[in-house]
Amino acid sequence: MKIGPSPDQPIPKPVAVGAQAPADATRAATASGTAAAHPPAGDASATIALSSTASSLLSSSGVAEFDAKKVASISAAIDNGSFKINPEAIADKLISNAQELLTQAKA
Repeated sequence: MKIGPSPDQPIPKPVAVGAQAPADATRAATASGTAAAHPPAGDASATIALSSTASSLLSSSGVAEFDAKKVASISAAIDNGSFKINPEAIADKLISNAQELLTQAKA
C-alpha cells in the first residue's frame, strides 16, 4: 500500500490562505457551474475552531519523545533486510486505538 500522491498524477499547487483565484479560473468555474462548490478564498467571516483534542495537543508542555538510537537501529535493520514485521502486534494496536477513539466519542 502506497501513501501519497500517485506518480502518474501531478501534485496540486498550494494556495495561500486569502489568495485570490486567477480570473480565468473563476470565469471557467462560474461557466461550468462549480463556483458554488468552491467558495472564494479569503472570506473575512470564515472562522476555525479546534477540537478539544487538538487544543490539548497544542497546549501540551511536554516535548515529544524521540529515541534516535531506536530509529537508527530500525533503519539499519530495514537496510540490511533483518527487520521483521509483526502483523499481529500491528492489528492489536489498530484495534486498541479504534476502541479508544470510539470510547472517547461516546463520552
